[in-house]
Amino acid sequence: MPETQEIQRFPFATALPAEPAPRYAELRNTEPVSPVLLPTGHAGWVVTRYDDVRAVCTDARFSKQAVTEPGAPRLLPIFQDLKSIVVMDAPEHTRLRKLVVKAFSARRVESLRPYMRQVTEELIAAMTAGPSEADVVAAVAMPLPIKVICELLGVPFRDREQFRIWGDAVVGLSGSAGGPDAVKEAAVQLFGYLDALIDSKRSAPADDLLTALLAAHEADDRLSAEELRVFALTLLMAGYHTTASAISQALFHLLRRPESYRSLVGAPAEVLDRALEELLRYSQVANGLGAMRIALEDVELSGVLIRKGDAVVPAFGSANRDGAVFPDADRLVLDRQDNPHISFGAGIHYCLGAQLARAEMQILLATLTERLPTLSLVNPDDPLTWTTPAFPRPAAMLVRW
Repeated sequence: MPETQEIQRFPFATALPAEPAPRYAELRNTEPVSPVLLPTGHAGWVVTRYDDVRAVCTDARFSKQAVTEPGAPRLLPIFQDLKSIVVMDAPEHTRLRKLVVKAFSARRVESLRPYMRQVTEELIAAMTAGPSEADVVAAVAMPLPIKVICELLGVPFRDREQFRIWGDAVVGLSGSAGGPDAVKEAAVQLFGYLDALIDSKRSAPADDLLTALLAAHEADDRLSAEELRVFALTLLMAGYHTTASAISQALFHLLRRPESYRSLVGAPAEVLDRALEELLRYSQVANGLGAMRIALEDVELSGVLIRKGDAVVPAFGSANRDGAVFPDADRLVLDRQDNPHISFGAGIHYCLGAQLARAEMQILLATLTERLPTLSLVNPDDPLTWTTPAFPRPAAMLVRW
């Protein structure tokens, strides 16, 4: 374990959460595997180069599951003990992923595209029905992902606003002064609701993901009730807050470069798709960090010996700015041809919801540029207030059209 008195505090400070901290570029050049002090007081390593980040994500010697063990180093204190697919190793992860993929299929995501288009059109219409300027985060970036997740899971319309409130509360977005206790109470209420919702799908099956998950099986194996509700929570967190952050940051990067947004107006789908991949590479979704791993044995990365039991944080946002992989890496190049970004991870933990997030953002980008070709920031030179370190996004972003 690195000596805590000799290492820097992590995460690194940055003036703009949509950009990686300047320290990452320094470390990629001088100390690509660097000792850090985590917010919980544990020592660990941050990995900043693309090849090393991919290695951490794909090498079974780096374990996500070990993070849940008592006394293990932590990056975040909340929800680490949940037995979620995102913190499992093989063979448990393999078993769950097989069951989940049967239900959360490409076909199911594609079947949601008409709904996504409808909701996107409705949100943009509502935003532009009032005054000539509006907050695009509150009007579009936040409501779109939660509406899609509710539709995907089969949450009844009457419950969707409360579902959103719980979803905000469990990541501290509700403005509650209750701190960790309020977060835990919201999680308890959300779990109770999910249990009841799962029971209702069991007795009255519907055409939604929860029903499909209940029916999914591999030989005699099925998902347990606990696995179902934890997966639903995982999907809520990733599909709502992570996607809202991705949408908000993508719009921020586009609109602060008016010529970039204008270049997409009237562009064909393949051009928009390349632009989306570049926006995903360039942004710092989930603070630009992948989930922490624990070394199961001594491993060497870039000449640094990581000892068994050491914590390792893969810095996705830094890897996506590695000039050895991405020429002109610190410039937003919307027509970038070769873009193997790692924003959705790699290996067995490659994001299950990547196709869903891409579909939402593809539809939004196409619809915005078609409906609002002159969309722009109201105050392009004014600094924005940013919120939620785990899911950074502007608290508000005023636009005109």
